[in-house]
Amino acid sequence: MSRRLANTDVFFAIADPTRRGILDMLGAGELPVMALAGQFDVTISAISQHMRVLREVGLVTVRQDGRERLYSLNPAQLQPVVDWLAPYERFWGEKLDALGEHLEEIDET
Repeated sequence: MSRRLANTDVFFAIADPTRRGILDMLGAGELPVMALAGQFDVTISAISQHMRVLREVGLVTVRQDGRERLYSLNPAQLQPVVDWLAPYERFWGEKLDALGEHLEEIDET
């Protein structure tokens, strides 16, 4: 995948576990890069690179607060992922229903 395409592909952005972890953390509210970096066993430079990818695809926004840059989650950019997963959602429901029925049968014995 070319670098240009990777920079606009939300699927590429969320493929990395560190970036998914960053998104999880930002789901609780905006954070500075140092707070994010402290949660991962990578360099601040690596976190900055991950943040650049997330900004380029629009998954995070940044605002300046004095000398600090605060990052926020932009969950609307995950819509392509939601749309892609939607047809598979029925399989999860079916599996959960089957599990529920199985647990009820076990409980009755």
